[in-house]
Amino acid sequence: MIVIEGPIGVGKTSLAKLLSERLEARLLLEVVEENPFLATFYDDPARYAFQTETFFLLSRFKQHAELSQARLFQQHTVADYLFDKTFLFASLNLQGDEFELYRTLFDQLSSRLPDPDLTVYLRAEPDLLLQRIARRGRDFEAEMDPDYLMRLNESYDRYFAAARFPVEVIDAATIDFVADVGARDELLGHLEKALLGSVEQGQVFAQ
Repeated sequence: MIVIEGPIGVGKTSLAKLLSERLEARLLLEVVEENPFLATFYDDPARYAFQTETFFLLSRFKQHAELSQARLFQQHTVADYLFDKTFLFASLNLQGDEFELYRTLFDQLSSRLPDPDLTVYLRAEPDLLLQRIARRGRDFEAEMDPDYLMRLNESYDRYFAAARFPVEVIDAATIDFVADVGARDELLGHLEKALLGSVEQGQVFAQ
């Protein structure tokens, strides 16, 4: 199992689709726009954060629990999100008793899921993320706060610096894997080798 992870707008889904085609793998995509609380969360984070994060927690757990069963019959799976991202976002958006309740739920659910064989961490600074967020045109993301993206980047950096599984760090600002066919092929070939190495040797790769 290989997971593509990174902050909002970095290109996770695009790379996951390309890699799943390359590996002829099952594709697992995050449920985002189906979250009924997300639009209201961006308007009033303090009021709707717990509902938003809890919906994501339960829907992502359902997907990954089903995925862990399917792995018995599928050689490769590519997902465009890591289950642990639920906790990273919740730690930014929840406080006090709501956060402690969420932490209890997360700990109970995450302990039932296996780690990925490799995670690709797509990293980019807020300026680039805001450009890509504007390009995809989701109304509820129109007023995205650069400071929020910066804090999110810092959370991802801390998390992956101490990750318990192999991580491949890719600077998304230097590789246009959507428009540049040559760069795309080079990146996909690189990730294939990293996946093979992580499965065979348990090594951690960094770019």
